[in-house]
Amino acid sequence: MALNSIKKLLITGGSGFLGTHVVREFERNCPSVEAISTFRSSQYDLREQAAVRALLNDIPCDTVIHLAARVGGIGANREHPGAFFYDNLMMGANLIEEARKNKVQKFILIGTVCSYPKFTPVPFRESDLWNGYPEETNAPYGIAKKALMVQLQAYRKEYAFNGISLLMVNLFGPGDNFDLNNSHVIPGMMRRFHEAKMAGANSVTLWGDGTPTREFLYVEEAARAVRLAAEQYNSQEPLNIGSGLELSMRSLAQAISKVVGFSGSIDWDVSKPNGQPRRLLDTSRSKEALNFEASNDLERGLRETYAWYLRRLGK
Repeated sequence: MALNSIKKLLITGGSGFLGTHVVREFERNCPSVEAISTFRSSQYDLREQAAVRALLNDIPCDTVIHLAARVGGIGANREHPGAFFYDNLMMGANLIEEARKNKVQKFILIGTVCSYPKFTPVPFRESDLWNGYPEETNAPYGIAKKALMVQLQAYRKEYAFNGISLLMVNLFGPGDNFDLNNSHVIPGMMRRFHEAKMAGANSVTLWGDGTPTREFLYVEEAARAVRLAAEQYNSQEPLNIGSGLELSMRSLAQAISKVVGFSGSIDWDVSKPNGQPRRLLDTSRSKEALNFEASNDLERGLRETYAWYLRRLGK
């Protein structure tokens, strides 16, 4: 599907973290798109098929980017595994079905690195996706997203429905969620270090032992990858979207504490889970298919994220 055939774009989760950046990315780089529509979850509950049907009747579109999701860190996933599975599965399944019925031309599903098996050879290749069970703490979320990928593949085969799946790594940047109850690792760490600095604390305690590795992608670059995929990618095979930069939790904590200006010690609570041992995507296919490659300026991204957080606090 060429860029000039995207005229009416619907973005679920368009007011969320990634969504606001995707909207801005299309506004800045796609003048041929006539309408970019978003909505609040209070307007249409995507878990209800009737609400999704009403949404697509009220907002006609030729392209859907599905970003809406129930997300959170390890703690939130452990506390609400049923809700993470049900909410994400039903939102996506209803939307894909109603999009098919409404003859939407292209559907872009934002999947997750959490769909990969717990023990996957590093770097993770798209062909490894079915070689084991995901890491237990976020398996319900990862499996729900993977089921939606299968739905799109099945619909392509039966209905010639053009749906693609992007497997996204951990994102960070301005607009991230800093609520300690359900934030991801970078905003969670950043807030803890900031509050410790402001309180004059001598130490901060973090979960696990600091050895697991993760891959992080700056949210503006993720938005660019989503746009490129909407413009150029039409295969049923999932596509990894990442930075190609693997970082241990210990190294990440040191980098964030430096940006925040916290000079105390960093302690690790080994009674808490580490999560998946390593995460790093093989991004060679996205580089080939989309000509997408991240800049990987982690320090700049962390500084911009912290500056946004301080502005939100009114500092």
